[in-house]
Parts: sequence; C-alpha cells; structure tokens
Amino acid sequence: MSNTPDTDNAVRAYVDGHGAAFLAELSEWLRIPSVSADPARTDDVRRSAEWLKDHLAATGFPVTEIWDTPGAPAVFAEWPSGDPDALTVLVYGHHDVQPADREDGWRTDPFEPVIEDGGRLYARGAADDKGQVLFHTLGIRAHLAVTGRGAPAVNLKLLIEGEEESGSPHFPELIRSYADRLVCDTVIVSDTGMWSEDTPTVCTGMRGLVDCQIDLYGPGQDIHSGSFGGAVPNPATEAARLAAALHDADRKVAIPGFYDGVVELTDRERELFAELPFDEASWLRTAHSRATLGEAGYSTLERIWARPTAEVNGIGGGYQGPGGKTIVPSAAQLKLSFRLVAGQDVEKVQSSVRDWVAALLPAGIRHEITYWGATRPCLTPLDHPALQSVVRAMGRAFDQKIRFTREGGSGPAADLQDVLGAPVLFLGISVPSDGWHAPNEKVELGLLMKGAETAAHLWADLAENGRE
Repeated sequence: MSNTPDTDNAVRAYVDGHGAAFLAELSEWLRIPSVSADPARTDDVRRSAEWLKDHLAATGFPVTEIWDTPGAPAVFAEWPSGDPDALTVLVYGHHDVQPADREDGWRTDPFEPVIEDGGRLYARGAADDKGQVLFHTLGIRAHLAVTGRGAPAVNLKLLIEGEEESGSPHFPELIRSYADRLVCDTVIVSDTGMWSEDTPTVCTGMRGLVDCQIDLYGPGQDIHSGSFGGAVPNPATEAARLAAALHDADRKVAIPGFYDGVVELTDRERELFAELPFDEASWLRTAHSRATLGEAGYSTLERIWARPTAEVNGIGGGYQGPGGKTIVPSAAQLKLSFRLVAGQDVEKVQSSVRDWVAALLPAGIRHEITYWGATRPCLTPLDHPALQSVVRAMGRAFDQKIRFTREGGSGPAADLQDVLGAPVLFLGISVPSDGWHAPNEKVELGLLMKGAETAAHLWADLAENGRE
C-alpha cells in the first residue's frame, strides 16, 4: 500500500463508511459475558469463542479454529498471503473479560453496550480487549479494499486467548503445543494502550514478574517472651529483617546477583521518555500517594517502565488481635514480588533470592520459599524494522508524531517471544481513562477507528520493511 495522501484518505473513508456496521458487530460480541474467572460463565466464554470464529470466517479468513485448553478455549485464524516469501505476522489478544455486575458501580448493564458522551462505548470488554481485537477485522477489510488484493500483504495469523483475565494458566502450554502452527516473523499484541488521546504512543516492552512467599518457622509453638525472648530466634523479627534488607540506602535491590544481565536504558530512550507530557502531581493522585520514592538516579517513568524492582506485598506473624500478647511467635511469613526488565533471567532471580534468604537467616529458623507463576520481560529495540513499521502505520492514522512508552506490568507477551522466537510489538489504542477492570469500562470510538486505520496501513508496510 503506497504511502500517499490519496491512499490514507481512501483507508479513512473505508473505515468511516463501515464504522456503523463494525460497532453493531462489536456490540453483539460485547453482549456475551465471557468472564473466564466465573465457573458459571463457562458456556458464555465458549460462546464468545464461537462468535469470534464465525466472525473471522465471515471477514474472509480461510482457516478459523477453536483451540481447547484444560480451561477456556482460544481462537486461531490464518489467512495466507499467497506469496511464498511473505512475512508472517501473528496478532495476539484475548476474548475473555473481567467480572462485572451492576452493583459494582456500573451506571448501566455492563453487558449491554451503550454509546454516550459524544462517542464513548461503555461495556465490559469494550477496551480490554474485545474492541482492540475486533478493529483488526475492519482494518484487514480496509487493507484489501484499498489495495485491491484478494489476500493480505503478509501471512496473517490471529491467536485470541480465553483466559488472560484469569492469569493465562494454560497459555504457555497452548503455544508450545501449537508452536508449528504459530511460526511467525513478528508478533503484534493488541492488549495495551496509549499515553493519551492527544499523545499516541507505541509500547516497546513489558516487565517480567517473579513473586513468592517465604514462610519462617522458629519455636515449635508460641512461647513466653519473658522466659525465652532474647535467647531464641524470633521468626517475626527475621521476617522484618529480611524486608529491611531488601534495599540499600539508594533504594537499589540489595540481593546479590539480582541485576545480572539487566539491559540498561540508553540515553536516547531516556530522552524519549522525557518528551512525554508527564504530570507527576496527577500521577501521584492516581497512585493515591503523597510522594515519589525509588531507586536513586532515575525518573518516575524510568523506575516503573525500565528498572527492576522488589516490593514487600505482605508481612505477618504472631499475635494480631486486640491488646498485647507477650510471645515469641512460632511462625511468620513474607510475600515478595520482583518486576524484571530485559536481560534478567527468571530462574537466576529465583536462585538469587533463595541464596539471599538462606544467607541472612540465623540457625534455628527453618524456612520454605514458594514461587508462583513467573513471567519473563520483553523488549523491542527502537531501531527494529518491524517496530518502525508500526510507528509509521500509526503516524498515518493519527496524522502526528508517535512517541514511545513501556508497560510497568507483565503479560503473556514474553511467552510468545520465548516459544516462537519472534519479536513482540504492541499496537493498542486504549487510553488510561478507559477504566480497564473498573466499573463503567469504555472505549473511545474515534480511537477504535484509528486502530483500524493503523492495521490497514500496517500489513503492507511490514511486508515491505518489516524484516531485520
């Protein structure tokens, strides 16, 4: 697809002309309460998968399938370009949604979409993630209509998960099982957002996650603090000592080996972060906090996007009732989470934490560490050709400069990167005010149309420029 004003106008006209039909289709899908966390909604989640399968077939995908898991089903679709040398692109999203009930604070039925406020569609899943999945179908139709092609310029695959809102418990095994069907050159994740309506952005990476519980055991039972205190180890004290030892005076994580392999921010990345219109006072209000605090030498955005962290999620042990109870408790526990950045290895971090705990605890304290599911970090270099294709496609849709962000949280993108060995790119049009997981979730209809335009431009740009 040529990069000309006439082409851009043709794409925009197609998207605008088919917007009403698109919104009717999206509303139909949003009415299916596909809440993966609720066993009572199991049939609805499957109904959502079946709806999407049928819709993708109607869009033109010659291959559409339901992929079952031990939990909720995923949807796979494939549309070969017909060119044996074409780039292969996999789009990821999810069709399950968070729980939602009117009594949670919704002004309207969360599963009966309504359009209000001059172009906002309110419904559970409007932004997270059904709206962002479905704009790809309008985008591919526009791509074909404007180019006159009978198939996309790339080999296009979609994998739409059914358990993302439940932690994706079966997703890694799903992609390992179907790895031969999912082979691709690039992954596009459409389950993220932009900085704001006025500042369109592309996300270039997400942090990983390791979290654990450390259980500490001392005396065989609670014992008298007067008779025994000060002469035997106290597990609650040792839990507090571990928490206090987690950071040094500069708020850097003090676990030996924790920073091994960390990919440091470049000067250019720091400059690009600084270009964003970040209002720290507003951010603090969103965080319900009164001051910022973190690793010395880094800005707030750098800390939450590009630096690894350690947090105490919970600490407890001993007597918690009213009044005093003078004991040495028999047990205590500490819950920790670690956000990881590119270059860090999950298993290495887990091993470093184990060694750190063992080195700090005194004799007489037995401990157990339980790790929960881990997520690896992912990062796409700024100069990657496929990333530049996304930036150009968004720039044509939004008619302005596209800036760069990262995500401080974690998601299944790294599983796709690890198993498929392909770079992960992010194409999302949601904005912070959309209220993911909250009452009255919405999506800006104008941005949904911009998402469709971006997708319409993207496939030809990737076909021409997307290879390393």
